[in-house]
Amino acid sequence: MDKQEILSKIDHTLLKAFAKWEDIEKLCDEAVKFHTASVCIPPCYVKRVHDKYGDSLVICTVIGFPLGYETSEAKLTEAVKAIDDGATEIDTVINITDVKNGDFDAVRDELTLLRDVTKGKILKVIIETCYLTEEEKKTLCSIVTETGADFIKTSTGFGTAGADVKDVELFKNNIGPSVKIKAAGGIRTVEDAEKMINAGASRIGSSAIAAE
Repeated sequence: MDKQEILSKIDHTLLKAFAKWEDIEKLCDEAVKFHTASVCIPPCYVKRVHDKYGDSLVICTVIGFPLGYETSEAKLTEAVKAIDDGATEIDTVINITDVKNGDFDAVRDELTLLRDVTKGKILKVIIETCYLTEEEKKTLCSIVTETGADFIKTSTGFGTAGADVKDVELFKNNIGPSVKIKAAGGIRTVEDAEKMINAGASRIGSSAIAAE
């Protein structure tokens, strides 16, 4: 697999709390140059990026990020605003506290609502694997499939660990055929990305590969 093929699967990412506009511009210029799948940026920059770059970039942003324990109403408001501002891909963090309390119905209900307001856009669901048991991961694969999300995503990159090939393989074996896999968190080289892709990922979240 050559580097350009890998770059075409990269969500070129900058989500640091202190990201300045010139940092975001650099990210976007790299994404245009290397034809990455998207840029993944903080919600506060979505409109500004859309106004400057228009259709030359696919804009992805994050909702309920990075901890996921906002109310469903807050996440819905964030998602609608992001789409209005020009985002066409939404990466949302599940409410991990609901998972740990065994309230999978709440997770399902929230994702159903988010799928409704993001119809026609790409919805990626971050489950933050580093905090979950194998059984919790499997249950979430079923819920993500059932609620019609486009992707299940390993990690925010802000947890205690990032993407792991074993989790990508677990996803592949437990999601439905309409769901794709995004691996993110700690993927910094072409070699890292290729391992994830070979395991079943079709998107890679990385801040480093397109900047090499």
